Amino acid sequence: ARARELDLRRARPARSAERIITVQNNLAITYGALGRLEDAAPMHRDVYSGRLKLHGEQHPRTLTAANNYATSLLDLQRYAEAKLLLRKIVPVTRRVLGESHECTLKMRCLYAVALFPDPAATLDDLREAVTALEDTVRTARRVLGISHPLLRTMEGKLQIARAVLRRRETSNV
Repeated sequence: ARARELDLRRARPARSAERIITVQNNLAITYGALGRLEDAAPMHRDVYSGRLKLHGEQHPRTLTAANNYATSLLDLQRYAEAKLLLRKIVPVTRRVLGESHECTLKMRCLYAVALFPDPAATLDDLREAVTALEDTVRTARRVLGISHPLLRTMEGKLQIARAVLRRRETSNV
């Protein structure tokens, strides 16, 4: 009985930390919805950091927190930071959830979106973005179906990335 009580006491801090992170996440999402992007991004960073410490990098909640943090960085046009995060987390997402999981597809799309709108993007970055989006769109079409809203979003991003690449290639001739 005492061992069980001790186990329960040890579990309380983890549950408490989980609750705090959940509240922070909800607040960050609310700030983002209200357009308070500068307030949302650091909270998303803290949620990701908290989930990383609490659950490790392979836990689905950590991956979702990384997705939210990357999205908030992109909303603020902080492309270099988003690329850094996504280069680290996309391989983990692919390994843990698989190539065709919706979260993996979202992360791969986010990575491409971190590449092509960046004014500092090189031609190689733009080509990488187009290639990544083409592959992601193919997979999404097969897995999610042609009427899925995520596929529509990805197809739109692919059109934009191709246009940016064409524009850059013709301006460098």
